[in-house]
Amino acid sequence: MTDVLDAGADREADEVPATTRADWSSDQEVRWCPGCGDYSILTAMQLLLPELGARREKTVFISGIGCAARFPYYMNTYGVHTIHGRAPAVATGLAMARPDLDVWVIGGDGDMLSIGGNHLIHALRRNINLNILLFNNQIYGLTKGQFSPTSQKGKVTKSSPVGLVARPFNPISVALGAEATFVARTHDMDRQHMQDTFRRAYEHEGSAFVEVLQNCNVFNDGVFSTITKKDVRDDMLIDLNHGQPILFGSEKQYGVSRRPEGVVIVEVAEVGIEYILVHDETIRNPSTAFSLSRLAKTPATPTPIGVFRAIDSGEFSTSVAAQIREVQAQMGKGALGDLLRSQPTWEV
Repeated sequence: MTDVLDAGADREADEVPATTRADWSSDQEVRWCPGCGDYSILTAMQLLLPELGARREKTVFISGIGCAARFPYYMNTYGVHTIHGRAPAVATGLAMARPDLDVWVIGGDGDMLSIGGNHLIHALRRNINLNILLFNNQIYGLTKGQFSPTSQKGKVTKSSPVGLVARPFNPISVALGAEATFVARTHDMDRQHMQDTFRRAYEHEGSAFVEVLQNCNVFNDGVFSTITKKDVRDDMLIDLNHGQPILFGSEKQYGVSRRPEGVVIVEVAEVGIEYILVHDETIRNPSTAFSLSRLAKTPATPTPIGVFRAIDSGEFSTSVAAQIREVQAQMGKGALGDLLRSQPTWEV
């Protein structure tokens, strides 16, 4: 582990070569349905990485199964296409073994919150240095339109022909419940907002979780159109900015205020600007951020976007490496044979 850290430091000392979007684009034909929101997310990423001064040989994209999981094929970097739901687990192993790498985890709402839910929450609680992007289109797209863990109650799909009866997961609430140290939301209709959000995730030390509201124009077309279209965004998207009052609306006529039961949407003229909540993404207790995540009851109601939480906490692989160095300093490097025989053994 120490050798890896030293090697990573040596590479950091080298000058980073300038790159363009073309350098980050692979020679593979991009094969998503025409009009899919994944195209805009891919473009935002390929344009952003040159600005970040990232290195292709130091960047890895890891995905599970689903439409979003094709992402690594289209990036001219290292990539791993794993199995359903296991991308956070594979990424955890890589980030532990190679802390010098920039590791991005790509998955959909079905992949990450259904079979992969357990892997996701443990990657978040451990605070491993991963950038996790969850593409949420509230449907299973690759397998042709079954309901997913984020599909809304009553949703009619091929697997719920008379309407879904289960309550949906809220990805932001799930991440905050796992006490992720960086939690944010963006959407596929605003490239600049995506890039700003991805940049913040990249710069964060520890697990960064970003939900991307993404349109599946074949099996769930327009599910977020009531909040993401340009002509409605001002009134429907609540942009969270650290240190600023939480205001929205074409004339900032609406705001978010704290009540005993949580946070609520109010008209500023009725309560006064002094009662509008000032956003603080650095509060260590995640309860306020959790309340903000619960403001939107459906994709048709005003919805917060931006960074909900961003706190400093010990990054997992760094802490483990420090622990190993401390033990080695105290006890020295032991032989494998001594370790295997350090407890009672049996011959069979």
